[in-house]
Amino acid sequence: MQEQEVIKILQEELEFKDQSIDKLKMLETELLKANEKHNFISKSTETQIWSRHILDSAQLVKYINFKRGSLSDLGSGAGFPGLVLAIYNQNFNFHVKLYEKSAVKRDFLDEMISKLKIKASLFSNVFDNKIESDYIISRAFKKLDKIIQVSREIAKKPHKLIVLKGKNAQEESIKAFKSYKYSYKLEKSMTDEKSKIIVADIF
Repeated sequence: MQEQEVIKILQEELEFKDQSIDKLKMLETELLKANEKHNFISKSTETQIWSRHILDSAQLVKYINFKRGSLSDLGSGAGFPGLVLAIYNQNFNFHVKLYEKSAVKRDFLDEMISKLKIKASLFSNVFDNKIESDYIISRAFKKLDKIIQVSREIAKKPHKLIVLKGKNAQEESIKAFKSYKYSYKLEKSMTDEKSKIIVADIF
């Protein structure tokens, strides 16, 4: 999918505002610039930022109620999915928290929060304090069993856990959730027919 095709999906299916689209374009520009020096995203995906990174992140808005509460993105990296969700968020009372241990990536995220004038807080270590959020999301943080462990032991309950996973999502879910009685669903990804979005209720 090319940029214009993705933008149409963002606007028509996911209800991104024009102002948010402009901010996503700014994010793309700044990310490509930063990627010349730092390997934030694979060079092979630079021409596919809109589908591989932006839309892949943006599709999570379907599972989040932005009218109240907060979300925590574990391992934000270059801002996917957390920064994209913060760009989408129009509610000043909804809080987006980005967790990233890499100082270089944190500097980039901090710069983007400032330049894009979005409401988001930045944290260095998931394990420093209790995570107070209604939604915990993850794209490339750790294996699913480790994410569930963080979700169970460090985060307030109840909350919704939303994890983007690849082709092994079903197998990984069965293995990771077998010890717990949490209900979960595997939702289809908008960007890859083999990928899934794991949505679980943690209580």
